[in-house]
Amino acid sequence: MRALVIGASGQVGAALLRVLAARGHQAVGTWAHHAYPGLVPLDLADGASLVRLLGDLRPDWVLCPAALSHVDYCEEHPDEAFAVNVHAPFAAAKTAARAGAGFVYYSSDYVFDGVGGPFVEEHPPRPLGVYGRSKAEGEAAVLSALDRALVVRTSVVYGPERQEKNFVYQLIRACRGGQGFRPAVDQRASPSHNEDVATATVECCEREERGIWHLAGADTLDRMAFSRLVCRVFELDGSRLTPATTAELGQKAARPLDGGLDVGKARRLLKTPLRGAEAGLRAMKAALDSRA
Repeated sequence: MRALVIGASGQVGAALLRVLAARGHQAVGTWAHHAYPGLVPLDLADGASLVRLLGDLRPDWVLCPAALSHVDYCEEHPDEAFAVNVHAPFAAAKTAARAGAGFVYYSSDYVFDGVGGPFVEEHPPRPLGVYGRSKAEGEAAVLSALDRALVVRTSVVYGPERQEKNFVYQLIRACRGGQGFRPAVDQRASPSHNEDVATATVECCEREERGIWHLAGADTLDRMAFSRLVCRVFELDGSRLTPATTAELGQKAARPLDGGLDVGKARRLLKTPLRGAEAGLRAMKAALDSRA
C-alpha cells in the first residue's frame, strides 16, 4: 500500500508513518508549521500543490490528521477553525477521489454533547462549541466527497511525540517543575495512545473499511483520575494536583462532560488492541525511557 500522511509532524501523523513502515507500506509525510527531516512541506489549503503531490505519489490512501485542535482558540477564531477543519479537508478529499485514493479524516469525541457517554458511532453529533461543530461538519463533508472515506474519532490522544505538547507531557513538566496543575473532575473522556490509534487506522485502510470508526482507549475516566494515573506510572509527585470543576476552570469553550467513545465495534472487528489508560501510559514511559 502507498500512503500520504498530511500532518506527519504531529503526534498521530508521526505514529502513522512509523506504523505504515513497520507493516511494510510505502509512506510519505508532510508538514505545514513544524519542519522535520524527511517530510515534505504542504499547506493543506494549497490545492495545486496537493494535486502535484498526489500525481507524483499515486497513493492508495491519503490520511489527514492535520487539524486545528486547540479548543479555546477555535472558539475565538471560528472562521479559521472551519477553514482548517472543514473546507481544506473537504477539498483534499475530493482531490484524493479524483486521484483514485481513499481519504481518512480524524475527528473527536467533541462532536458529542457529553450527555450519556461514552458514545457509539451511530450516536447523532450534538457539538457544544466551535471546535466540535467544525469536526462534525468536517466529517459530513468528507463522507460526502468520496466513497472511500474513513472517519476516525478519537479522544485525548497521548504518547511519545516530537513536539511534547499533549496532556501527559504538560502534566509531567508541571510535576517535575513543582508547579500546580488543575485537572477537571467532571470531564470524562477516553485517553488514547497514539500508536494504537495509528495502528488501528492502518488496519482499517488495509481492510478497505469506510464510514465512521471510534479508535480510542478502552477506558473512560475523568481528567483528575487520568492525572493521578500518569503520576503513578511516571513516579511523579502529584501533591500539587488540585481537582477542579469545569465551571471553576473558566474555559472559553464549553466542554462535553460525560463524554468518551465506545470502542466496541473496533474491538469486535479489528485485531489491533486498543489499550486502557494504564497499559498505554506504561507503553509511553517505556518508549521514553528507551530514548533517554
